[in-house]
Amino acid sequence: MPRSRYRIYENRQPHFLTCTVVNWLPVFGSPSIAQIVLDSFRFLQEQDRIQIYAYVIMETHLHLIASSDHLPKEIGNFKSFTARKIIDFLKEKNAQRVLRQLAYHKLRHKRDRTYQFWQEGSHPELIQGEDMMRQKAEYIHYNPVQKGYVEDPTHWRYSSARDYAGQPGLLDVTLVW
Repeated sequence: MPRSRYRIYENRQPHFLTCTVVNWLPVFGSPSIAQIVLDSFRFLQEQDRIQIYAYVIMETHLHLIASSDHLPKEIGNFKSFTARKIIDFLKEKNAQRVLRQLAYHKLRHKRDRTYQFWQEGSHPELIQGEDMMRQKAEYIHYNPVQKGYVEDPTHWRYSSARDYAGQPGLLDVTLVW
């Protein structure tokens, strides 16, 4: 029985999403791997396939608020593309320890691949109004503060917190909801 709580019913509306690396492996500590995610988001934005309102990339996962005409498809494409690019990067760098973990934690029914990078699903939550949008954006921006990585959200490089503070960020975001 599918869990209807985590379904996207209103594509064009902003949703809060979480994408987590299998077994919470801390791969995004590598700036090169985090850049693959940023480049992929930027490509989707430039092609008018996704609109991003807020994001944060942590070591083991990322959060974002996004909308699209076909949000489930675009998030699926994003996860598939970034998984391939990151696994190729790890192979190129001969990161055998991480690759072994990605192979070990691959779900049994995923027989068409050697590795699994992302956990299944993205737990989408429909943003139901301005208060919820503000609460989720704040949660996203304060994630690195909660983890004790920084004292101020704008100090976390891989986040839209700088954009919301009027500073240049790494990725353009839509600030008007």
